[in-house]
Order: sequence, then structure tokens, then C-alpha cells
Amino acid sequence: MPRNASETRRKILDAAYRQFYQRGYNRVGVDEIATAAKVTKRTLYVHFESKDKLLADALDHYRQLAVQQTRDWASRLGGNANDMIDGLFGDLHRWGAKPRFAASGFTRLAMELADMPGHPARAVARRHKSFIESTIAEKLADAGVRRPKDRARNTASD
Repeated sequence: MPRNASETRRKILDAAYRQFYQRGYNRVGVDEIATAAKVTKRTLYVHFESKDKLLADALDHYRQLAVQQTRDWASRLGGNANDMIDGLFGDLHRWGAKPRFAASGFTRLAMELADMPGHPARAVARRHKSFIESTIAEKLADAGVRRPKDRARNTASD
């Protein structure tokens, strides 16, 4: 039976993201990712030219999924500015209070790559942070907050 290249690529992306998220970029090798994806190392390299590119593509794939989740979450924030801020931090508190909370994969990986300014995954993390800031700014603007972009930037980086 012929294999579907997009399904294989997706299996590799899923396995890579899980491995990177659980153990970090520097502690995971491509051999482990290939094993977790149930593909050969050669197959992994057919789909991704390097571990760096694999990380960037895995983050970008999950960033795209997170965009819709963020929009859904933002649509639930309502009321005046104080209600929205309370809702935002209440949701963050509930998320962080879950057993075995491990923080955002974007944040954790961006911190691990802090001394690698040209790494392609950092560009993905920057795009994601920018999206979060603009989503919060829109909600703050709707609530009549002055300088919503500045306030959103401070909220997103706190």
C-alpha cells in the first residue's frame, strides 16, 4: 500500500512537537523523534532538512491550531476592561493550576533558544506573540481602553 507523504509529515510533526514540548529542544535527537513517529531517520530527513527546520515547522503547525483556540478564547472575554482583564488572568490562573502544568510550548522553546537569535523557530514564536498581542489589543480597544496596543504588549509579556 503506498504511503501518504502528508500523513507521514504530520506524524513526524506531532511526534517532534511532543518530544520538544516534554523534554526540550536540546535534549531530543532526531533518532528519538523518528522512533516516536515510527519512521526511519532517512524518512524524517526526506521531509525536513534539519532538526532546526523540523522544530520551526512543528511550532508553526501548532501555532496555526492555537490561532483558532485564541480567537475562541478572546470571543468569550467581554464586558468592560476590568472584567476582561479579570477574565484573562482568571483563565491563565486556571490553566496554570492544572496538575503537571508545563507552560506554553512556545514560551518554553523560545527561552531555550534565547541564545540562538537566527533560529527559524524564533521567528515562529515572534509571529505567535504578535498575534496574541493584537488579539488582546482588539479586545481592549473594544472595551474603550486607551492605548490598547501598548496595554496589550504589557499584558502579553507579563
